[in-house]
Amino acid sequence: MELRDYQWEVIGPALEGKNIIIWLPTGTGKTRAALYVAMRHLEMQSNAKVAMIVNKVHLVHQHYSKEFQPHLKDKFKIIPISGDSETKCFFANFVKDSDIVICTAQILYNALQSDSEEKHVELTDFTLLIIDECHHTQKDAIYNKLMEVYLQKKFTGHRKLPQILGLTASPGTGGASTFEKAVDHILMICANLDTWRIMSPQISIKDLEAKVKQPIKQYDLVPERDKDPFGDKLKELMTTIHQYLGEHEFNTDFGTQMYEQKVVEMEKHGAETVDRRKRTCAMHLRKYNDALFLHDTVRMKDAYDFLEEFYILEKFVKDSRDETDVFLYRLFNGNSNELLELSSNIEYENPKLKRLEEILEKHFQSSSNSRGLIFTCTRQSTTYLLQWINSNESLKGLNIKAAILTGAGSNQSKHMTQNEQKDVIQKFRKGFLNLLISTSVAEEGFDIPECNIVVRYGLMTNEISMVQVKLFILDCIPYL
Repeated sequence: MELRDYQWEVIGPALEGKNIIIWLPTGTGKTRAALYVAMRHLEMQSNAKVAMIVNKVHLVHQHYSKEFQPHLKDKFKIIPISGDSETKCFFANFVKDSDIVICTAQILYNALQSDSEEKHVELTDFTLLIIDECHHTQKDAIYNKLMEVYLQKKFTGHRKLPQILGLTASPGTGGASTFEKAVDHILMICANLDTWRIMSPQISIKDLEAKVKQPIKQYDLVPERDKDPFGDKLKELMTTIHQYLGEHEFNTDFGTQMYEQKVVEMEKHGAETVDRRKRTCAMHLRKYNDALFLHDTVRMKDAYDFLEEFYILEKFVKDSRDETDVFLYRLFNGNSNELLELSSNIEYENPKLKRLEEILEKHFQSSSNSRGLIFTCTRQSTTYLLQWINSNESLKGLNIKAAILTGAGSNQSKHMTQNEQKDVIQKFRKGFLNLLISTSVAEEGFDIPECNIVVRYGLMTNEISMVQVKLFILDCIPYL
């Protein structure tokens, strides 16, 4: 197994048995370096057993199929165990019979807490824990819960604890606003992982720089609409609902996260005080606010369709209606024709979409081999952006083959299963797709081939995401 100079440099202390964090940029071989440490650990230590711990199900199979199985299958017995596999029910048996276990942190934690003989294991059953994306070892994250078990054993005198090897592309700053607080955050991650040192290349920095492609970043500030009659109409209807509740002073930051938070609190208070009128109005105000979010991100038509679908579904699922329901339905139905007409007026269409169209035209016209990623904030906006791309006349001749890539679980829109995610990424890798529209699920951990265009559409995420996405960036175009 060949390693680059910078990989040899960062694994040195781990080969001596010390607890460390390997800090390497995405796409430069953190997992391969950890793989070598695991191999040497198993070769040099009697009764050794390794656990590769991940925080997302798809990473179990990714690390197994791309790294551990191809390189170590002839030497060691490797078992992947995830939430969708039957092996988790006999976790203890598989741990006993294998050299390397690759599993989610949740499965290992459940096994530590289990009373079942088939499931229960101890941390001391392992001699090396490799923790992927270890910057998540903080607060209430499952990694931190695992390490709490480790630290409790350490402070009560256990000596045969596993060696810890953390992997990260960026420890992050925890949102710190000062250098001192950023340092404190990184030291906290180190303490939570009981690590001796963070290892990043110092001597072999030029070797690393030759491996890492530096992104060209372009920041486009798109001006807001000069006039916004559709958005103004939505805000007018929201004001009417507040007045119906007898509120003459209320938060008018419609279409913002701050307003959403206030409405969530209103809905919660209505439920706690059994005030159905307040709770129902708050729920409808949230939908109007979501429509304003969409209006700011995608087409006016999409915002209108979203609201119309909500009211059709509400009418279908509710057997009985009270005075508040009747008021809210009449309010929307009485203004729906005007909203529909306003949403069809291209004079007031979203200027961000025009800029996105220009960017896609530039990159997909210049090369038939272009591959791109568009990051957006919600699952709903991924759906509407895909519809917009597929229906856009200017983009139809560019051979853009787009699809959605989102995470699991949502009450508001259909989520993707793990198999669906794998299928989309496989098609993207083979060239059957050349543009993915994604939420932040693709920014960390997914093995996605290099792209020549990454657009952050209407969002700026944290510093960890910005580092993670460098794997496939040549052009990064955030919208503020």
